[in-house]
This record gives sequence, structure tokens and C-alpha cells, in this order.
Amino acid sequence: MAKKETKTNAMRILERMAIAYEHTEYACDEFTDGGTVATMLGLPHEAVFKTLVAVGPDRENYVFVIPVDEELDLKKCARSVGAKSVRLIPMKELFPLTGYVRGGCTAIGMKKQFPTRLDESAMLFDKIHISGGRIGSEITLAPEDFLKAAEAEYAELT
Repeated sequence: MAKKETKTNAMRILERMAIAYEHTEYACDEFTDGGTVATMLGLPHEAVFKTLVAVGPDRENYVFVIPVDEELDLKKCARSVGAKSVRLIPMKELFPLTGYVRGGCTAIGMKKQFPTRLDESAMLFDKIHISGGRIGSEITLAPEDFLKAAEAEYAELT
């Protein structure tokens, strides 16, 4: 008998919104950086996106989704959400804030909806790859569908 797939919150939201996606599971028990995951799955690194959570001086949280091999430009990120500045949150705050762990964090289905920006480079692809909402889980979907599901907007972030 085949093992029943356990759906993540992100998958349930996509299904509820009738958004088409593909789900891939891979063997991984702990945090592995996105570049390693992209290589392991044979995916183009520029189409695989990681989710980073930041906080502004007003204590508001923001979510930024960028290609795995890139780094955030904090000034561009702050500008994209109308904040004076932003900084990444400490890792220990990630799970209590979002409900997701490092390496399994996605902008879809966080505990609370935060202003979310997807790097504009995603427009270059028919499909992008994001975390499925837990370590060892990858979701593939159209960038426009991601924007809808995550209530996100495009922005220049790197």
C-alpha cells in the first residue's frame, strides 16, 4: 500500500483556491540550503525561491521571496513595503511567528498574513519552485498563482 501524502497548510490553501501545483518530496531530515535542494532535485537555481522574514523599525513583519542563490538588498526590500528599514528576524523567532521552520518556510499559509513581496525575476519563469511548508517538501506553481495564494506583489529585492 502506498504511503498517504500528508498535506501541508500551503497545499491545503492552494487546493482550496483551486490553484494547480505540483508537489515533490525529497529525503531530508534537517535544514538544507535552497541551492543544495535545487541541485538535488535537478532544478535551475534561478527558478527556486527561498522565503525570508524581516521586521521593520515599526515592529511590523514582512516576507520576501527571492532566488535561492541571491541575497536580499535590505534597502530595496524596505522601499518595496514602504518601511524606513528592515532586518531579518532572528532564527528562533521564525517558528513562533510563522508556524514554519527554517528550510520549510513558505509565504503561503503562515500563522498571520504579512506584506509579501516576490522578487521580480520570478516573472521570467512559467513555473517557480518554493518550499512546500515543511523540510523535504517542494511546490512548483506559476508565479502569478503564487502571488494570488500569498497575497503578494512583485518587487525588486536583490
